[in-house]
Amino acid sequence: MTAQVEAMRTSMTADQGFMWKPLVRNGEVVAALEYWRKPAKPAVHPDQAEYFTVVAGSGTMISGGRLVDPVTTNPTLLEGSEIEGGETRALKPGDVVLIPAGTPHWFGITGERLVLLGTKIPQSATDSNK
Repeated sequence: MTAQVEAMRTSMTADQGFMWKPLVRNGEVVAALEYWRKPAKPAVHPDQAEYFTVVAGSGTMISGGRLVDPVTTNPTLLEGSEIEGGETRALKPGDVVLIPAGTPHWFGITGERLVLLGTKIPQSATDSNK
């Protein structure tokens, strides 16, 4: 894992704020490293829960509340201008978080980076377990 994170760091360009690297795939479910150097827009995955562990760096997460000015970026992603009424949490290595499908969320970066090992779990995968 440490080698993968380092390889991502060294391959990012100076202006690149995000990199995603899939590690394991099982049908629709993908576990991937997410390397953040700059925050992105607040987001919602309407039909995907997101489960992640912070593996390096630190940051903040705002989740819950309401996504303002939502725009559909692709079928699995809405992005907005901000989140109203969300809860702010500090993130550090070892933290584990589950963001339910349809929940607005945003990551801020404290310092140089925030690296997550994340899995987006499609609603269809959770429905089949009922």
